Amino acid sequence: MNLFYQPRIPEGILYLDADESRHCIRVLRHTVGDNIRITDGKGFFYDAVITKADDRECQFHIENKIAQPPRDFFIHIAISPTKNADRIEWFVEKTVELGIDKVSLIECDNTERTYLKKERLEKVAVSAMKQSLKATTPVIEGLLSFQDIVTSHEASKFIAYVDQQNPDHLKNIALPQKSYLVLIGPEGDFSPEELTLALNNGFQKVSLGHSRLRTETAGIAACHILNLTNS
Repeated sequence: MNLFYQPRIPEGILYLDADESRHCIRVLRHTVGDNIRITDGKGFFYDAVITKADDRECQFHIENKIAQPPRDFFIHIAISPTKNADRIEWFVEKTVELGIDKVSLIECDNTERTYLKKERLEKVAVSAMKQSLKATTPVIEGLLSFQDIVTSHEASKFIAYVDQQNPDHLKNIALPQKSYLVLIGPEGDFSPEELTLALNNGFQKVSLGHSRLRTETAGIAACHILNLTNS
């Protein structure tokens, strides 16, 4: 199944944008009368029929609207941008496929990169949503300070910290059906001051296993563990 994206369907926009139209008409060779499935990225699928097979503006008629059942948990990962932008894009792609609700970029004491194109990450997220046949686009939040993120109010708050004396693995302490926030630091990890600030704001220090993980790998591992916790 190919899934198309039109976020403005709730506003009455019944055509695909230029990129989606080109893929639908030129690449997949759909024509008038063909059935297609579209998502608005807001939790709904639409069964539609093409009424105008234009590769610049493919028009359609909606025959059915289907709500994707909401999840009873919420995964928010706040992660330090990596020096190589491709690695953070890979993190976004894979966590969307696994199932994530919100991604925040955070500036830490050891962060190597303080600028990433949010629009690019949003496009990666949409592509991964379509690939994995989901109906909801996760929120991508631009760069926040560490001070700002530690004041968040999710029910379960964890900070992944490389510490050989840290016995608490995320898989053993994360309870199901919760709202989670996991902080993932840069390659140089969080500073001791950041760790103390997080702990003082209700975060729990957790391990993601015995191996030392790259930033993006740690974020994917945390997302996967929390999805398994609720499977």
